[in-house]
Amino acid sequence: QVQLVESGGGLVQAGDSLRLSCAASGRTFSSRAMGWFRQPPGKEREFVAGISWSGTTWYYADAVKGRFTISRDNAKNTVYLQMGSLKPEDTAVYCCAARTYGIVSRRYDEYDYWGQGTQVTVSS
Repeated sequence: QVQLVESGGGLVQAGDSLRLSCAASGRTFSSRAMGWFRQPPGKEREFVAGISWSGTTWYYADAVKGRFTISRDNAKNTVYLQMGSLKPEDTAVYCCAARTYGIVSRRYDEYDYWGQGTQVTVSS
């Protein structure tokens, strides 16, 4: 079992930056691909970014490419999402997720463990 706990969300203004963290329990973190997903109010969950077990492969949604950066620290069992140039349309609940496998995926149904999420609200 893997437990994931997100932190770092909050209320910011458009153009600001924010860094989300996701701390994972267990000793298998370093072998798992990790992802960030978000669910805007009244909308479906969507992929934001993913990173392979080694941290050498990344995927980003087109909407965040160039503004967000995903990274991981396997020694700390933590994955990060650095968000910059935030826009009101980035407002959502952000969740991190872990795969059983080390290969990164954009598909939410390929992730096996999920955190509770952290709210990010961007005001205009």
